[in-house]
Amino acid sequence: MSFTAFGLSAPLLDAVAEQGYDTPTPIQSKAIPAAMQGKDVMAAAQTGTGKTASFALPILEKLSKGEPAQANQVRALILAPTRELAAQVADSVATYGKNLPLRYAVVYGGVKINPQMMKLRKGVDILVATPGRLLDLYNQNAVKFKQLKVLVLDEADRMLDMGFIQDISKILSILPKQRQNLMFSATFSDEIRKLAKGLVNNPVEISVDPRNTTAVTVKQWIHPVDKKQKPALLAELIQHNKWERVLVFTKTKKGANQLVNYLNNEGIKAAAIHGDKSQAIRTKTLADFKRTDAQKGSIKILVATDVAARGLDIDQLPQVVNFDLPIVAEDYIHRIGRTGRAGSKGQAISLVSADEFKELTEIERLIKQLLIRKLVDGFEPNHNVPESKLNLRPKKPKKPNKPKTGLNSSKQSNEHSEGKKSGIKNKIRSGARKPTEGNTSNKKSGGLNLQARKKPLS
Repeated sequence: MSFTAFGLSAPLLDAVAEQGYDTPTPIQSKAIPAAMQGKDVMAAAQTGTGKTASFALPILEKLSKGEPAQANQVRALILAPTRELAAQVADSVATYGKNLPLRYAVVYGGVKINPQMMKLRKGVDILVATPGRLLDLYNQNAVKFKQLKVLVLDEADRMLDMGFIQDISKILSILPKQRQNLMFSATFSDEIRKLAKGLVNNPVEISVDPRNTTAVTVKQWIHPVDKKQKPALLAELIQHNKWERVLVFTKTKKGANQLVNYLNNEGIKAAAIHGDKSQAIRTKTLADFKRTDAQKGSIKILVATDVAARGLDIDQLPQVVNFDLPIVAEDYIHRIGRTGRAGSKGQAISLVSADEFKELTEIERLIKQLLIRKLVDGFEPNHNVPESKLNLRPKKPKKPNKPKTGLNSSKQSNEHSEGKKSGIKNKIRSGARKPTEGNTSNKKSGGLNLQARKKPLS
């Protein structure tokens, strides 16, 4: 199948061909025809599979044949959870629609609102927005929806996870009832799916991959290590493996800043991107990270939080490192989806300490596989990460807690402290564990000595 089979107009086909695309991805093959027919769509596909084109192309085709947007009006609205994702989607829309006489705009917080209001004054055919800034503009009468034909919720699960449900409900209440709804996401939990079905009308449900799975092109493993030794281990992995471009995830903004300081002190050029950074700094940091190593000002290591990393579209990103495991298991899939995109190969490495065992087991349960463990000489943990067993039994719904009086409990999370760099050796010994095998094997890879550890009988 080619893009010509969808009935797209020549200007769109030319723009797609100019980007080097000739064969639709699986999600595009299923979603584009349904959207072109005017049906509501609820689609789940892994990050990097072409979700943006799946809704951008049908919208562009539809709007190219209608009346242009009037003053302050919007004909198609695309909601995204973060500034980075909104900007990325807007770039894609402009790229695909470059040959059409349509107007596009993107609005998000963190920057001055007046230029955005000026851009909307003449009306735009397609508006990409974050929920909060969109409501700000609506409350100031800068944007209207009388001409709205299509609504898109991109990364819908993340928007709901981030607590945008109230903002989304407000936005839905001010939109025309007669509209097409398209919902795209990398994953849909049972709770999210149930809630999402109330936002779309008799949707065509599309899933091109098993739910909550990782790309087969991404090789995954973990390095058990004490928490205080994580910074030194990361530096050793970067230097020993000669990694040139790595995206590193931390739980907190403070942890991201601390890690960047450590790496820079070790002579490894790194920068952080998170919510406390201004939009101008975030944009510049991302641009520096996308530069090649030979270019002036390039950044080797980008340290990010989960929210800030949504929407990062980086070509040929070979490694993703989980410096901290995510609290929500589904975020693991989003994180490692930054590598191994569009069929390319990638590596996802997680540095796991003993206090993250719960998060590890939740991740392994979600992806239905035990992650290979590799110990690094000089970084063997004093506090071992317990052996995990694969539990595929469905979870029982939690019973509501009975109200209590006079008790106030709270949970505190410890920030990751910087560790002193210990002696570094260039040998790694690994233990590969398979869910169905109890035998041991010896491996050699990349000139490193690997030694298998026996999985205990379960």
